[in-house]
Amino acid sequence: MTVSQFQTRLTTELRNRYIKSGAWKDITFYSCIERRAIEHPDLVVFIDERRSLTYKQLKEQVDRCAAFFKSLGIGEGDVVTMQFPNRVEFPIVFFSLELIGAIANKISPDFRRHEVEYILRFSKSKAFVCAASFKGFNYAAMIDDLRGDLPSLKTVVVSGETVVSNVHSLEAGLAQSAPLAQSDRVVMDPDAVMRMAFTSGTTGDPKGVMHSFNTTLYTVEVINGEMGVTSDEVILIWLPVGLNWGYISLLQTVIAGCCAVLMERFDAERALQLIEKHRITFIPTAPASLLAILNVPCLQKYDCSSLRVVVTGGASAAIETIKAYQLNMKGHLLELYGMLETGFHTFTRFEDDPQKVNGTIGRVVGQMELRIIDEEGNDVPYGAEGEIAAYGPSVHLGYFNNPTANSELFTADDWFRTGDLGKYVDDVGNVMIVGRRKEMINRGGKKYFPREIEEFLYGHPSVLHVAIVGVTDTRLGEKNCLCVVLKPDHSLTLDDVIKMLKGQVADYKLPEMLEFYDELPFTPTGKIRRHVLTSDVIARIKLRV
Repeated sequence: MTVSQFQTRLTTELRNRYIKSGAWKDITFYSCIERRAIEHPDLVVFIDERRSLTYKQLKEQVDRCAAFFKSLGIGEGDVVTMQFPNRVEFPIVFFSLELIGAIANKISPDFRRHEVEYILRFSKSKAFVCAASFKGFNYAAMIDDLRGDLPSLKTVVVSGETVVSNVHSLEAGLAQSAPLAQSDRVVMDPDAVMRMAFTSGTTGDPKGVMHSFNTTLYTVEVINGEMGVTSDEVILIWLPVGLNWGYISLLQTVIAGCCAVLMERFDAERALQLIEKHRITFIPTAPASLLAILNVPCLQKYDCSSLRVVVTGGASAAIETIKAYQLNMKGHLLELYGMLETGFHTFTRFEDDPQKVNGTIGRVVGQMELRIIDEEGNDVPYGAEGEIAAYGPSVHLGYFNNPTANSELFTADDWFRTGDLGKYVDDVGNVMIVGRRKEMINRGGKKYFPREIEEFLYGHPSVLHVAIVGVTDTRLGEKNCLCVVLKPDHSLTLDDVIKMLKGQVADYKLPEMLEFYDELPFTPTGKIRRHVLTSDVIARIKLRV
């Protein structure tokens, strides 16, 4: 694959606008790592469950990793898909790709063979780099089983012990490779596509989002600047680094020259232990994790006095959760709205009166712009509900190889349609999310399209019609409810469904409730009226309480 195959929405006019405004600085990640390694070589940058890295060690490992990958034939324009839990290997691999001109395609460690196969095929990935195993799942065995059906996939690199053959060891490659020589390094254009990530799993309208250094670093600049992140910060990252916000938190760390503690899997009491042990000051999180921490019976025994800022996003937090946090925990709680496509778009501020902004996503930040529009792309009256549209320096460069999505989700004047419905709630510009235009389900900040799972289930011999809807949940935002019309004289249990799907798709997509129907609410053209079905499920649940 060549760099020219990455067609983007970038124009000379757009570039000149953000260069002139100072939003785009025309720098790359590696230049930041080099500077930090000179300024603070012995300062620890990343700590995971097994080891730590200083800035000097990070740079050296990145240099070695780049040389290793180059020796395997990975080079300029190649897509490298990465699947790691929160371990220091992720930033080593990710940052190294810049030096050989490759494009990082980050995927969730939750994804299984169905999602991974689709993404590798669609992105034409030349290499796959992964942990050998995590949470009892064998990634090395999965990719070994898949690679025969993936003609573009030439190289597999595995971190950790594995019995799978025909793969390269990341640890051995790092140990045996000398740092990549200056003369062999690729100098990437700050406007080049340097990372991709997919918004959903597979057949549910998969879209590969493309970003450059400039669009990415503006996101980091906004949150670090507005939230006062400096070299004194200690960030706790339990959000998956393979997903957008966890990954951005890694970049926040390097850009600020501070330290981040990586947590492989979230556990509320373990999180409290790490806060106390490392004197954590900054935490990005989703509401479900906040609620879990608040429900730890011995919460007050942990010293959380170091906390300065806790930022919640990914899903709307219940006002009760926000108030409980403000009453029982330290640190200023801010609410944030953003997505893979737009970066961080709005958030509440330190100076806001919590009682006035609780339940909102705050107001637009930096040079970002926001409109509330109708179906035709026209602004709705102030205070009326409409779709949130975004414009600004951190908006993505378009969807990879998907002209239909680019046409549908960007307006004629280049505003990005988020699919979220919102409204202004006051005269200073604070916005409240009121729903979604999309069919996407948002479970604890992890989003997917129900069609992906429904197509699997239509293969079950008992299923006539099927639909999955998101049902409001205090802890997770939404839970997965499976609605089924059975074929005559057939039966089905929730366990049957889970056994069929387990190992094929990410666990957060598995149904958690099962409702049977004689018929589903279809439109005259055969589409499921999901809002009607969701309302009916909620009504059923209330009757049973």
